[in-house]
Amino acid sequence: MQLIGMLDSPYVRRVAISLAVLGLPFEHRSVSVFRHFDEFAKVNPVVKAPTFIEDDGTVLIDSSLILDHIDHKVAPACRLLPEEPAARLQALSLIGFALAATEKAMQEVYERNLRPQESQYEPWIERVQKQMHAAFGVLEERLAGHRGWLCGERLMQPDITVAVAWRFTQFMLPGALDDARYPALAAFSERAEALPEFIGAPLE
Repeated sequence: MQLIGMLDSPYVRRVAISLAVLGLPFEHRSVSVFRHFDEFAKVNPVVKAPTFIEDDGTVLIDSSLILDHIDHKVAPACRLLPEEPAARLQALSLIGFALAATEKAMQEVYERNLRPQESQYEPWIERVQKQMHAAFGVLEERLAGHRGWLCGERLMQPDITVAVAWRFTQFMLPGALDDARYPALAAFSERAEALPEFIGAPLE
């Protein structure tokens, strides 16, 4: 199995960490959708990260689809999404808000870093900032007073995705997140980032 993409992408990183947690061996190829466009296009003409290549050559794109696939390569008791419907619903809710926060943070990063300053549209930036903080606000409420991992005693996909979303935003938008405003998320991220699976997939 191969995972194609840079670890500064939160979507690539959540897949890499999940593969490590599941104990599934894979080859990571750090190919950039920007700097190595032509090289990436040879693997996936859409040039979308993450791209996942299964051992039989099947290509998967979109991190959530990739995660669904790899989750079913292990026994149900080891999967990163709960099997029980009510628990699964809550897990998906957390993941959804974490992905929304990630998407809005990434939109601001693209607006700030890729668009010329004179063309940047401040009302749009303010809108995505508001949406990002709304998503992190929901997660902060859900985590407040919470002990342990989000779905029980072991690390699962909501934990990975929430922690990756927080760290990506901290890294790419310095100063955007105040630990005093989000103390539960800050503490949760610190705990997750200390795990070997997170350390082994650092932001590049």
